Amino acid sequence: MSAVLMGSTGGRPMPEFARPVVRSRLRLTRRGRIVLTALAALPLVVGVLVGSLSSGGAVAGIDGGATPATFETVVVGTGDSLWVIAEQIAPSEDPRDVILEIMRLNGLADAVVQPGQRLALPVVD
Repeated sequence: MSAVLMGSTGGRPMPEFARPVVRSRLRLTRRGRIVLTALAALPLVVGVLVGSLSSGGAVAGIDGGATPATFETVVVGTGDSLWVIAEQIAPSEDPRDVILEIMRLNGLADAVVQPGQRLALPVVD
């Protein structure tokens, strides 16, 4: 059975090349839907990762929640070193531990001090 199209041709069938093109809506394959969903979710995932990785410093402190320490101030003299200063302020303690506390308290990267430099010293009981 053949179909006859009625239109402006006066009842005659339209030739194949003259038939109007029927446009269908966009169809996505399964892979296309996965790619589209991944691209749409990517900024959200990146934002969550950046937010969670960059907020860790605000939660954890360098002291670990310790109580604030009291300190005294001293001016480094000629020939003084952190070892000498540590032995003077805490003769009964290990000088290495006292030196580390002095360095932490003053934000020193190494144990080198200069004459005239002011140092905060922890108060040792």
